[in-house]
Amino acid sequence: MSMPDEVRYEVADRAAWITINRADVRNALNRAVREGLLEAFVRAEADDDVLVVVLTGSGDKAFCAGGDLKEMRDDRLTIPPPDYVPQPNRTVAVTKPVIAAVNGLALAGGFLLAQSADLVVAAEHARFGITEVKIGRGAPWAAPLPTLIPPRIAMELLVTGEPITAARAYEVGLVNAVVPADELHARVAAMVATIAANAPLSVRAGKATVYAALENDRDEAFAAAERIWEPVYLSRDAQEGLQAFVEKRSPVWQAR
Repeated sequence: MSMPDEVRYEVADRAAWITINRADVRNALNRAVREGLLEAFVRAEADDDVLVVVLTGSGDKAFCAGGDLKEMRDDRLTIPPPDYVPQPNRTVAVTKPVIAAVNGLALAGGFLLAQSADLVVAAEHARFGITEVKIGRGAPWAAPLPTLIPPRIAMELLVTGEPITAARAYEVGLVNAVVPADELHARVAAMVATIAANAPLSVRAGKATVYAALENDRDEAFAAAERIWEPVYLSRDAQEGLQAFVEKRSPVWQAR
């Protein structure tokens, strides 16, 4: 399967690394990028050898600075459809953990992509902003933001349009870790290795449990979690984990 030049797709050490490849325009989301991201997410989910998905941008200036405004103007875009920018966990079903490796500016649609990831590791010089207010556009995709960070910080981002630093994003819980730029790839690779060493069915159930808790009240969340984890308990891997512990060896996961 071929990918457009605007999106690179590589598999290394059980992770699919998806890179927006338009550094000259701050990795703006034109049609080719959007189509490439959709294809990449679908491809990663279907590949049994992929246990983790990493999304990043090329260069060292921007993760993604948002939509391609020239293309949007030329297309006379009014209300973009909900799937205008492919989002893991919303418009594309991705059961595997998605890590955003934010290597610079994450603005507007780039913020959206970081928000839609399950984990975020940011370079120290990264900035996060919802800048639509500055050009009269909208950000309905930001609806989940007050569940991720304090509502007043979400309000500040939405009504001022001013970006926050990576350090501030970490402080309010938007990102998991902030590292020097030259350590970003290694830090993400280490996180990938940690996740990939775990039982795949348990990892996916863990991810699903977090979203079930966010989407349901307490009792419904418990019920949903029981349904999510039942096939994990009944899997071969559950028995393999116990056997490996008794035999003092590393488990051999089969994801079944």
